[in-house]
This record gives sequence, C-alpha cells and structure tokens, in this order.
Amino acid sequence: MLFEDSYQEIKTNSEALFKDRGSKFIAKAYPVYSEEEVKEILSALRKEYYDARHHCYSYILNPDKSAFRINDDGEPSGSAGKPIHGQLLSYDLTNILVVVIRYFGGTKLGIPGLINAYKTATKEALNSNTIIKKTLNDVYSLKFEYPLMNVVMRMIKDENLIQLMSQFELSCYMEIAVRKKESERVQKLMENIYGLNIKYLRTE
Repeated sequence: MLFEDSYQEIKTNSEALFKDRGSKFIAKAYPVYSEEEVKEILSALRKEYYDARHHCYSYILNPDKSAFRINDDGEPSGSAGKPIHGQLLSYDLTNILVVVIRYFGGTKLGIPGLINAYKTATKEALNSNTIIKKTLNDVYSLKFEYPLMNVVMRMIKDENLIQLMSQFELSCYMEIAVRKKESERVQKLMENIYGLNIKYLRTE
C-alpha cells in the first residue's frame, strides 16, 4: 500500500456563493463515487444553470485518489479548474466533485482575480460541509461449524472486527471487514483457527 488506509470525504452536498465585481461564482460540492455520477450531476447543472457562462469543475475519486480531472470550461487555462482542485487537495478529500458556476458580471477579473474567485468559492462550499474520515477495509468470508461459534465470536470482539452479515443454517457463514493495515495480522490469526475456512472477497 502506497497510501494510508484512511481517507476523507464530505458528508453531503453543500454550496456557497462568492461575488466579485458583478460576477457570481456558485460553488457546489457533491460526494461522488464514479465518473457516471459526475457526468449526471454536470448534465443536470448545465440544464439548471443553462444561462451561466462557465461550469468549471474538478473531481477526485477512489480512496487512493487514483482518478481525477480538472476542467476550466473556457476560462483561461489554469485559472479555474486548478484552484478548485487545489482546495480538494488542501482539504485532503476524495470521492468528491466541486463545480463552480460563473455568471459574468461585465468586468474582467484577470487571471489572479479568477484564481482567487474559484479558490474562495470552493473553500466556502467545503467549509459549510462536514468532513468524515473513513478506513479502507478488507472483507473476508468465514465458513465454520457450530462448535467454533464461540471462538470466532470472541476473535471478532477482541479484534474489533466489523460483522457485515451472517447466516446460521446447517453450518455458519459470515462476512467480516478488517481495517487494511491490520488485515495481514488478523488473516494469520484466523488461519490458525482449526476448522475455520476463510476467503478474501474484496477491499472497500
């Protein structure tokens, strides 16, 4: 792992308004988890604010921030998308889209003025939100017979594991989540329980 097993997201949608010399900058922040979601939001905003001159944005996706995009939407290169993106990095956020919608007020702001406007609008939208910290977890399935129930439940309690689901029929089936940085150690612990069949399912 090249990054921490924790990451930060915004809790909900938020917005802010910044004005400078007649121009209005409406910043809208959204928690997003796919490029499809990003496209849907951008499309909806273009319809809602059809008369705005620019819809500049930046998004970052995935716990390791591996997918991102910056768009100036017709503003001078580096004057809009980059300052928006800079704020997302400054707040150490992922799974986020910020769109800043600009209504031109008749007076040109110049590159420094634009950078300040897009940066400030984004910052205010983020400040009016709640930032939540999440951990990256490995999910395992556990299969075992009833006599092992107490041993397995004690391990889940002692290691503070998250129980995602359980089915108790002829034999027992569970899915548990283990924090990424503890995963290797807990996996070895589980492998030492005779009669417990474990399988790695996914990371989330």
